[in-house]
Amino acid sequence: MHPLLKNALEGKRIDSNAALEILRHATWTEVVPVANALRHQKLPENKVGYTVFRIINYTNICSVRCSFCSFCRYDNDNDAYTLSLEEIRTKTKEAKAIGADQIFLQGGVHPGLPLNYYTEILEMLTQEEGVSVRGFSPVELKRMSENFKIPLPELLEILKKAGLSSVPGAGAEILSDRMREKLSPRKLNAKEWCDTMQMCHEHGLPGSANIVFGSDETEEEIIEHLTHIRDVQDKTGGFKSFVVWTFQPQTNDFPIRHVSGMEYLKLLALSRIFLDNVPHIEVSILGMGRELGEMGLHSGADDINSIVIEENVLKSQGLTSIAEAEAFIRQAGFTPYRRSLNFD
Repeated sequence: MHPLLKNALEGKRIDSNAALEILRHATWTEVVPVANALRHQKLPENKVGYTVFRIINYTNICSVRCSFCSFCRYDNDNDAYTLSLEEIRTKTKEAKAIGADQIFLQGGVHPGLPLNYYTEILEMLTQEEGVSVRGFSPVELKRMSENFKIPLPELLEILKKAGLSSVPGAGAEILSDRMREKLSPRKLNAKEWCDTMQMCHEHGLPGSANIVFGSDETEEEIIEHLTHIRDVQDKTGGFKSFVVWTFQPQTNDFPIRHVSGMEYLKLLALSRIFLDNVPHIEVSILGMGRELGEMGLHSGADDINSIVIEENVLKSQGLTSIAEAEAFIRQAGFTPYRRSLNFD
């Protein structure tokens, strides 16, 4: 066994240099069993979690224009849209009918929407439809704060009072400023993203974090990303899960490379080892498929994220019903359990 992996298995925290050494020089077959052992040390019950929520992309109008995204539109495009309160209610009722009790609100960064658009949606979802709501990526929150001229802490309290209970770690992709310039110069830089997530946690809005890789990011930048997540988590404890994604080819404006199953599982396993302060590691069945997803549950992951009720941004390979999710988990050798969007 690689000596640095042996240290991790013995409960010693590895630093960024050690993580880079493992990423560069340890084989995936060395890293995976260590991550699996650590997963079972931290979570000795042989259980795998899943969630049941519907993503509602309330608008595809976006001023950020990420180079890798094919979802965003200008407001004068023929297929641009912003959902009404009643359209969101209809989608919510459809989701509730198949067992969902949670809504994930996410949209483009639309500079023309008023604050009451957001608060009325949150109030309707939580008070009238009785669902919990995770919503608004850091860049959405930051731009709302700027557009409405409301300090971010005050905005978070307004949204919380209206019904928001958790936030996604969306829009992180790779937290290195070189890569973020390539992804989208109008998006938050790495420090802004981290500061916004930290503030959300400090205001009682926990959530998730992720990494999206498979472009021309360097190994150093991958470790830089993981280090940012671990540093915020050391301060707040607000990240309840971490998921590893890969970029999907959507445009010709952003380089995408093939990520092998071995490379994916190695980074998934390294995430479990390095992010020793994040309780749940999720495997991306939506993006990576069922076969690799099953292997991921033996490579450090203990969660499969959510069934897919609606997905407009990515091509989905995910599970589409509660029965399907539970059957998948059992077939992988685990006992399924349903956890809430707020990670209770």
